[in-house]
Amino acid sequence: MKNISATLAIVWRIAIPYFRSEDKWVGRGLLAVVVAMELVLVAINVLLNQWQNRFYSALQAYDLPEFVKEVWIFLGLAFTFVALAVYKLYLNQWLQIRWRQWLTQHYLGEWLDGATHYRMQLKGDAADNPDQRITEDVKNFVEQTLTIGLGLLSSVVTLASFVVILWGLSYKAPLYIYGTDILVPGFLVWCALAYAIVGTALTHWIGAPLINLNFEQQRFEADFRFNLIRVRENSEQIALLKGEHAERGRLLHRFGFVIGNWYAIMSRTKRLTAFTASYGQAATIFPYVVVAPAYFAKRIQLGDMMQTGSAFGSVQDALSFFVTAYRSLAEWRAVIARLDGFEMSVSSAADGLASEPTIDVAASNGKSITLEQLLVKLPNGTPLVTADAFTIQPSERVLVTGPSGSGKSTLFRAIAGVWPFGTGTIAIPETAKLMMLPQRPYFPIGPLGDAVIYPAEHGSIPPEKVRDALMAVGMPRLADRLDEHGHWNRTLSLGEQQRLGLARALLHVPDYLFLDEATASLDEPSEDRLYRLLTEKMPQATIVSIGHRSTLDAFHTRKVALVQDGEIHTLGKSGEPARAEPTRAG
Repeated sequence: MKNISATLAIVWRIAIPYFRSEDKWVGRGLLAVVVAMELVLVAINVLLNQWQNRFYSALQAYDLPEFVKEVWIFLGLAFTFVALAVYKLYLNQWLQIRWRQWLTQHYLGEWLDGATHYRMQLKGDAADNPDQRITEDVKNFVEQTLTIGLGLLSSVVTLASFVVILWGLSYKAPLYIYGTDILVPGFLVWCALAYAIVGTALTHWIGAPLINLNFEQQRFEADFRFNLIRVRENSEQIALLKGEHAERGRLLHRFGFVIGNWYAIMSRTKRLTAFTASYGQAATIFPYVVVAPAYFAKRIQLGDMMQTGSAFGSVQDALSFFVTAYRSLAEWRAVIARLDGFEMSVSSAADGLASEPTIDVAASNGKSITLEQLLVKLPNGTPLVTADAFTIQPSERVLVTGPSGSGKSTLFRAIAGVWPFGTGTIAIPETAKLMMLPQRPYFPIGPLGDAVIYPAEHGSIPPEKVRDALMAVGMPRLADRLDEHGHWNRTLSLGEQQRLGLARALLHVPDYLFLDEATASLDEPSEDRLYRLLTEKMPQATIVSIGHRSTLDAFHTRKVALVQDGEIHTLGKSGEPARAEPTRAG
């Protein structure tokens, strides 16, 4: 019971925001109409149950006029039933897609808010494969919640309706044993209840392991799919290293988990299906066996017997909802657990490790970026970089050097506000516009023009300016291909990607431009030309570079180094270059 209440609490937490959202009136209206149609369908089933009594009694009495009348009544009820069933499905699907659309937008917004998606990876949270959570799990949650919810409602209403009918029929068809009537009030109801309780208990005992097996199956499937995508994205490196055999082994190893878990699901499902199928078949004949003695003793008519069988079946189906929907319930609980884990992971990352000290990136009224008592750590808490009273002045050109692994890139991430691990303060001018260019820039799949101006919206920068920027960085062959769609991170060399990254900087004109080895794949003459281009086109911008080439010294007015101090690296203070004298731009 505790697990059920906890699951329902999670369902409520995930589901209720949609029905309180800006789309709430449409969502509530569709849900209300679908529920009303479900109730009317139950009412029609009640009428059909009563019709069965009259129809079979007319057959037994050879009453042709009554038979014809009941045929017309059946046609009317059947037409109404079919029309309601069709439109209930249509409106149900309409509600599903609107709910799914809202929930997908909500999760995408939370996941991509700030650097939440990045912090989730840094923390190594259990919410693996967010793509699966936002696609398959959201779709399955909406679909299964409505299906199971409406199914449960129908079962409850059906039970309430047919219990009354079955209770009354218990007096018409009393328990008849060896020529004696034994009056047990509502004995047909108690028979149905006992049958359903036994079936439910056995179903849960047989099928309980399916909940965890379905959860694991989704995880293994997503992990296998993710690694296939990784191979596709890195096909060039794999081909160059002739790593196809190794990748095949790795992929088959992961697929082995999919197969192994699937066999376990098959085995458990076989047992569950064997029981539920037997249970369903036995339920078809069970009520007739119960009332047969009274019928053959001529205490009831054929119509009463058929109505009893139908009513008993309806009550038994309602009570056995758990049995018939067990596999769906197991899959639904697995989906709920995955979405709950995803929400918890997003919330934890969005809170910025609220339970632990974090780096405070704050807006200031000053004109410079200042690092005060800053200690940058690794996610496991190991200290990495320390800096105090370090200032980056407007229009400065600062070159940051240091050994590989000393934390230069991590320091940039901290300044960008995406690295929360550590303590101290980073003060950034309130109106300053920062841009970070990594060694391997990101370009979304799509038109080249949109990829270059990313993250700006389509059309926000005139195509003429984009073409000029491409010409300026030495990519004239791409200047007339702005509308061409492509996977630019795969089709362009790293050096070409870095040129496009600098074109992006020229178009956005940031106040502070951080270059994390953003020209490392270019030859020195090309690097020289591009740095001169930045100086010419962005004279007021502050440029902070990470680099190892001595040729970069000529383009920076100050050089600072990360030097090892015990287990951590210290950033030279402002005005006090570490291990190097300041150089002036030539």
